[in-house]
Amino acid sequence: MNPVVSDVVDLDSPDDIALADRMNAGRQQILSELRKIIIGQQEVIEQVMMTLFVGGNSLIVGAPGLAKTLLIHTMARVLDLRFSRIQFTPDLMPSDITGTDLVQEDATTGRRQMVFAPGPIFANIVLADEINRTPPKTQSALLEAMQEHRVTVQGKTYQLAEPFYVFATQNPIELEGTYPLPEAQLDRFMFHIVIEHPPYDEEIDVLKTTTSIQNPQINRPITGDDLIAFQRLVRKVPVAEPVMRHALDIVRASRPKDDTSKDDIKKWVAFGASVRAAQYLILGAKARALTSGRYHVSFEDVRSLTHPVLRHRIITNFHAQSEGVTTDLIVDKLLQQVPLPRSGM
Repeated sequence: MNPVVSDVVDLDSPDDIALADRMNAGRQQILSELRKIIIGQQEVIEQVMMTLFVGGNSLIVGAPGLAKTLLIHTMARVLDLRFSRIQFTPDLMPSDITGTDLVQEDATTGRRQMVFAPGPIFANIVLADEINRTPPKTQSALLEAMQEHRVTVQGKTYQLAEPFYVFATQNPIELEGTYPLPEAQLDRFMFHIVIEHPPYDEEIDVLKTTTSIQNPQINRPITGDDLIAFQRLVRKVPVAEPVMRHALDIVRASRPKDDTSKDDIKKWVAFGASVRAAQYLILGAKARALTSGRYHVSFEDVRSLTHPVLRHRIITNFHAQSEGVTTDLIVDKLLQQVPLPRSGM
């Protein structure tokens, strides 16, 4: 789904208001169901749900054992969506993801014909586990699916069922035998979600829960059709011109060749964030506003999502790498350099 910002200027119909209320109630119910299995990680869960409400894809990065796979699988269970997990390995081929044409013999006529056998990409929620363990040729098999929600095999195009999401995971501490994701693929992820080790008390709860017998009953408060309706609703949320300009100002300031970029950005950044970054900032801010019970987007909605939207879209140069400057630090600088307008909302 292309992240095109809606031109609709208001949520004024009773149906839209009722749907917004259902979206908020559904969000709370989803959180309640997830907490039966997932402990803590509130910010991570919120970003995953915003991905679902917008209709995007997200990259989740964290050390092994932090329940990245469990979170996405549990989310699919709660939403009663078809889930598919693809373990990316160096020998994985594009056809292992998309599917392939097979020769089959008709038992009645004896004639042979080519029949398409769908691959694991044909699901509602696809988990691309350790996506950077496979070469770029295979990684690229996801590009069309992520952007257009379809795949093309042997010149024939197959539409994927809606809703459709790709969540990819990466292990940040294991570099041997990995292939960095191309910038074009990174840019298709709405969020780069960082999952950290939980605080001490939460980790104790994890130990207690996971080392005992578990048989939680999962309720399913939201359907796939509901998610599709929520995605349309999100695009109707109005955004004031100053808020939209503020989002764009942050993105443009990340580009070293832009007139608004500061000296440290020019020093550390090779390439700044794309137009898609501004689009996802606005869409994410719309979803955040709705799930906060508001029908308009604030400056804070935009600024609170700047790190997950920009951290994978800013490409640092050798100066930043030699000085240990991370993209998160650069985003911190951007937020300082592009302050809130004085008449902030």
